[in-house]
This record gives sequence, C-alpha cells and structure tokens, in this order.
Amino acid sequence: MVMASSAYYVREAVTSLRRGGASNVLAVATIGLALFVFGAFLLVTSSLDRVMAGWSASAEMSVYLRDDASAEQREAIEATLGGNALVERRDFVSKADATRRFRRDFPDLAAAADSLAANPLPASYELRLRAKDIVAGSEVERLAQSMAQMAGVSDVRYDRQWLDRLARVAGALRLIGFALAAALAVAAGLTTASVVRLALMGRRDEVEIMTLVGAPLTAIRGPFILEGVLQGGLGATIALIGLRIAYQLVRVRLLADIPGLDAATIPFLSPAALIAIVGGGVAVGCVGGLIATRAVH
Repeated sequence: MVMASSAYYVREAVTSLRRGGASNVLAVATIGLALFVFGAFLLVTSSLDRVMAGWSASAEMSVYLRDDASAEQREAIEATLGGNALVERRDFVSKADATRRFRRDFPDLAAAADSLAANPLPASYELRLRAKDIVAGSEVERLAQSMAQMAGVSDVRYDRQWLDRLARVAGALRLIGFALAAALAVAAGLTTASVVRLALMGRRDEVEIMTLVGAPLTAIRGPFILEGVLQGGLGATIALIGLRIAYQLVRVRLLADIPGLDAATIPFLSPAALIAIVGGGVAVGCVGGLIATRAVH
C-alpha cells in the first residue's frame, strides 16, 4: 500500500512538473540561484579560512635591515630575537637571496630588476612565531615595536595585522552571504508556492472530486508537496553544477596567478556543505508546497 501511494505521488508530481512549463522553470531557477549564492559564499569563505590558516603557519613577522647596518647592530638584533620566547625560528635573508626570491616569484619583472644599478631589496630576518602565542596580539605588537626602534632596522612588517583584517572581511562576507541567500530562499519558497498553487488551481475539479469522495488529505496534498520537493532538488542540482564550473574556472584562471599559493590545495565544498545545499533546496521546495496546499482541507 505504501509503495503504491509513493508511486502515485511521484507519477502525479512528475506529470504536474511537465504541465507547468515556464512557471516550473522559473521556480527551479530561483531556487538554483539562491543555493548558488549560498554555496558561492561558503566556497569563498572556506577557501579564505584555509588560505589564512596556511599563511598563519608561515613567517609572521619580517624585520628589514638598513643597507648600512653594522655587524654590531646585526648581532644586537639577533641577540634580541634569540632571547624572545615568541620567536620560534628566525631566518636571515640577504639582499642577494631577496633578489633571487623576487625573480622566482615575479618572473615578468626580473628583467626590470636586472636593469637597476644597485639592488634595492633590503636584507631581512623572517620570524616564525609560536602558534600558541600568535593570539596574544599585544605581546606580538610589543615585539614589533621594540624591533622597529632598534638601530640598523629600517622597517618591521607584522603579517598578523593584515591577516586579522582578512579574517574580518571573511566574516563579513559570510554574514552577507547568509543574509542574501536567506532573502533569495524566501523568494524561492514563495515562487515555488505560487507555481504549485497554479498547478493546484489547474486541477481544481479533480481535487474537489477527491475531497467529496473522502480521499485522505495526504493523497490530495502529497503530489503537490512532492512537486515542490522535486523543484528544490532540481534547483540544488543546477546550483551544484554551476558551483563546480565556477570553482574550476576560478581555481585555474585566477588562483594560479597568486604567488605562493598552490591552487590545488583549495578544495571544493565539503560533504557537509553539499548536503546542506541539497537539503536546503529540498526544504525550500517542501515549504513552498506546504504553503500552496494549506487551503486544501
């Protein structure tokens, strides 16, 4: 009996989808757009989180030396760094090493660098901070300030400052994405409800006959609710296909041009995110079907 009822619901829902034509296409497209926006923001913010985690594990601070820094000044700088508990490792980068790194990371500008009479890149110390101490921003700030005041130091760059700003941007993007996706989901649910309601009105005589003969509400509402569910599932499928295509294009054409970033390490959406997108599409369609059939009793 259950199998027969399920087959009836599916058959009637598919038939209604075929009859709907352009209106069903609109509902599916609206759901697909909402889920695409939601998935895109998830993909962007998760990729930013992964990139920031990788960058946080690398050198957190760079201490640039003056070209005329003396050996005594360098010894004082090294002694200060060696005695600081925040510094896990320090690497000295000479002017020649800086030039070789510049040529490697920016091959298009290598010729311009070779044409200069003198090497403009400063020597530096690259510091890796202890991960457990990175959260102590005030301590790191004090280290940066004390190093900037030492003789022989021309500049200090603290990576965590812009990483924190990037984290705030990621958080803002996440909130904007959820808000925009929620607004689009509401629009998609209302569109689905309108489309299902049109299908219900088109079969008004059949519904009235089923009501008069005492058919259970599940037999009347079921096919229309399932129609909304199918619309949500189709919308989710379209959204996932679009997200996969966009992911491939962005990873190959844009991320590959960022120095020091391996695009292959940026994954697609996690299984949990994929399930959330599919489940969200089904839920939006189901709610739309329930709204459309609420007047049937």
